[in-house]
Amino acid sequence: QVQLVESGGGLVQAGGSLRLSCAASGRTFSTFGMGWFRQAPGKEREFVASISRSSTSVYYVDSAKGRFTITRDNAKNTVYLQMNSLKPEDTAKYYCAAESTGRATGRMTAYEYWGQGTQVTVSS
Repeated sequence: QVQLVESGGGLVQAGGSLRLSCAASGRTFSTFGMGWFRQAPGKEREFVASISRSSTSVYYVDSAKGRFTITRDNAKNTVYLQMNSLKPEDTAKYYCAAESTGRATGRMTAYEYWGQGTQVTVSS
């Protein structure tokens, strides 16, 4: 089992920045691929970014490229999502997730463990 707890969400003006954190406990964090997903009201959950267990592979949804950066610190059992140049359309609840093969993937069904999410609201 892996427990995931997200933090760092909040209210920010358009153009601002936030850094989300996801702290993991339980099984060895360094063996998991990690991802960030988001879900806006009335919309389906969508992939945002993912990172492989050794940080050698990262992937982003097109709308996040150049603005968001996913990183991880295996010594701290934490994955981060740095979000810059935020837009109102980034408003959503952000979830981190873990998948046990260690890959970076945007495929939601690959992820076995999910956090409860942290709300990000971007005002115009």
